[in-house]
Amino acid sequence: MTCRLANALKKNGITKGDRVAIYMPVSPLAVAAMLACARIGAVHTVVFAGFSAESLAGRINDSECKAVITCNEGVRGGRIIEMKKTVDEAVKNCPSVKCVFVGQRTASKISMKRHDILLEEVMAKESSVCTPEIMDAEDMLFMLYTSGSTGKPKGIVHTQAGYLLYAALTHKHVFDVKQDDIFGCVADIGWITGHSYVVYGPLCNGTTTVLFESTPVYPDPGRYWETVQRLKINQFYCAPTALRLLLKYGDEYVKKYDRSSLTTLGSVGEPINHEAWQWFYSVVGDRRCTLVDTWWQTETGGICIAPRPSEKGAEIIPAIAMRPFYGINPVLMDEKGVVVEGNNVSGALCIAQPWPGMARTIYGDHQRFVNAYFKTYPGYYFTGDAAYRTKEGYYQITGRMDDVLNISGHRLGTAEIEDAMDEHPAVPEAAVISYPHEIKGEVPFAFIVLKDETAHPEAVAKELKEIVASKIAKYAVPDHVLVVKRLPKTRSGKIMRRLLRRIVTGEVNDMGDTTTLDDPSVIEEILDAYKIYKAKHSSL
Repeated sequence: MTCRLANALKKNGITKGDRVAIYMPVSPLAVAAMLACARIGAVHTVVFAGFSAESLAGRINDSECKAVITCNEGVRGGRIIEMKKTVDEAVKNCPSVKCVFVGQRTASKISMKRHDILLEEVMAKESSVCTPEIMDAEDMLFMLYTSGSTGKPKGIVHTQAGYLLYAALTHKHVFDVKQDDIFGCVADIGWITGHSYVVYGPLCNGTTTVLFESTPVYPDPGRYWETVQRLKINQFYCAPTALRLLLKYGDEYVKKYDRSSLTTLGSVGEPINHEAWQWFYSVVGDRRCTLVDTWWQTETGGICIAPRPSEKGAEIIPAIAMRPFYGINPVLMDEKGVVVEGNNVSGALCIAQPWPGMARTIYGDHQRFVNAYFKTYPGYYFTGDAAYRTKEGYYQITGRMDDVLNISGHRLGTAEIEDAMDEHPAVPEAAVISYPHEIKGEVPFAFIVLKDETAHPEAVAKELKEIVASKIAKYAVPDHVLVVKRLPKTRSGKIMRRLLRRIVTGEVNDMGDTTTLDDPSVIEEILDAYKIYKAKHSSL
């Protein structure tokens, strides 16, 4: 499948170094598309199938993709997703795209455009042998877009040899994978977890890897565990969001399935909370499976901190990432940029030396790469996360330090949501912060200023939510939209989001330094508006 697809790409003018966008559901064809690009030396950029046409177009244009590979439709949790329609909408504004390959996931017919090519049809005519392109260790393998704290998503570049080595080693040693194991990572291939632990890591190690196309609750909340029983999965890797959702349905959905094949459980995407950890360990793993809470990022290429590998039988402390992987040298920094020594201390989490899987640049903007990751603490890679080193010397991630949200494990810059909302004619200003949510971890909470006091807040809020869904994705839509007269700003005009966060999380007695505020009375004003809003919304 990979070779036929690779030959079809070559026949249509895709050569070494060209960029190809993949906008597909999790499927064998999607994995073959990734590997076909790798085989001919083309650079793939997989775009999560939940993104809107505008988000897709932005990524295609930034990376100047020559081709798009998609499907007629996607099927997810019993719903049909019109993927080809989204691609058609996107490529109207993408002059670099020469052809769109369309796979058939469902039997639905689709209208074909001038540059459309039926994927299975052209693959059937191609040879099943395709000599792999010889690549340099530092040639690009793929790009993956991640959110920044500015509005424009950034194309993180991973290269051939270092990335593959790191994905394979972390997969093998963190999960203790044996030769004939069946590895089940339920991440979407549109995210780095799907790249490293659904595709590249397991396949490089010769492991059988599981593709999961559905949702944790379709057709019922036993879906994961039914899959474990049916496929005899040995390692199971998922996000805390899914666990928090499933534990609400009780234990019976887990216990009706045989999970005796499981040896290792893993969580990824955000720090796992104690309740979800205990449920995962005790109920899903029957208190006999190793549970690894893994910390890493799109930019790191693979797992950097996790309880395993370690000495045999070494302790695992619930809900913390604990131990750095081979070659990872974490350090904590204080506000002055000085390394914090000793244990029982907190600081900004940095990494002190390079490792094979680290990103090499941001596509087309190396200065932005340097500024984002290496300028804050010169000589160190700055992760953007804060961490605590316990008295035993283990690492616990305590959350983001910049304006980036973590919604169900998806990282999203608050600036991206604000930029989308600012396009509404009635909204001159918006500020978005994270608000704790018991299942998703965090959700966006938006504060908006209306141009005209006669505007109808409920109608504007509804329109804003629609704009965010169409410009970014449904998961980025703010759960709450609060109208205020003005936002808290410094004299230089910077919005102080941390004050907004303290207001909504009830930490009003600890506002910190407010001397830089242009007008401190704004805090009382926003507090009053929030109290009225809270009284109306019982979910707060």
